[in-house]
Amino acid sequence: MKKIHFKIEINAKPQKVWQVLWDNITYKKWAGVFMEGSYAVTDWKQGSKVQFLSPDGGGLYSLITECRRNEYMAFKHIGEMKNFEELPVVKGAESWSGSMETYTLKEHNGVVLLECSLDATEEMENYFTDLFPKAMEVVKNLSETPLMITIEATINAPVEKTWKYFTLPEHIVNWNAASDDWHTIKAENDLRERGKFSSRMEAKDKSFGFDFGGTYTRVDFNQAISYTLDDTRKVDIKFDSNGASTKITESFESETQNSLELQQTGWQMILNNFKKYTEAN
Repeated sequence: MKKIHFKIEINAKPQKVWQVLWDNITYKKWAGVFMEGSYAVTDWKQGSKVQFLSPDGGGLYSLITECRRNEYMAFKHIGEMKNFEELPVVKGAESWSGSMETYTLKEHNGVVLLECSLDATEEMENYFTDLFPKAMEVVKNLSETPLMITIEATINAPVEKTWKYFTLPEHIVNWNAASDDWHTIKAENDLRERGKFSSRMEAKDKSFGFDFGGTYTRVDFNQAISYTLDDTRKVDIKFDSNGASTKITESFESETQNSLELQQTGWQMILNNFKKYTEAN
């Protein structure tokens, strides 16, 4: 068994690099370098098991021996997967069972040094030496560019009504929530380029609340809206009219506190709530 090392500099925050490495959506993109369609089944927490799988159910099962968010991840590989089942460690597998794979993030002057090391058998050394740098380049590219999430819904209403219900504060307070236990108690909207908007969103039991706001960078009446959120993330919204219906497409830059899937689900639920409200009134 030989320990091999790889490193790459990434112009991004550690939180962004960590998200790219271990969010289920982006993990598939760089792991696909090793085998198209590869994915992992885990919660990415210390002490948890990981199943590294190919589409046909082959792969490895491992243990997360250490996890320090935004800093360090270590896997101990245990055995093989076949047809989505974990196989016992058999003769021949002892040569690699217990091998380690680690990822270290170190930040200096706004640049992250990502260092990866793994124990490789002689027959796998050339494979990893060839493909690991390519996978790290994918991580670098994803980390250095905005991760955009897109949602959409078709509203059974003409664009004039859809636009009005989407932008007027007296309507926003009636639909701007992802679930029935949340609501928007106040909304303000200066709908023009460089105009500002804000909403106060709170849990109905008053246990939590936050302000959501930003500044418009583009307003094309009945067609498109773009804005920059107060945390500097970008959002683009398109209104495509089809006579009696309107398709809304929203693309927004992700944040790093929540999974990409959770963010997509939350924004989609709000848009679905808008659709329900607009079609019912």
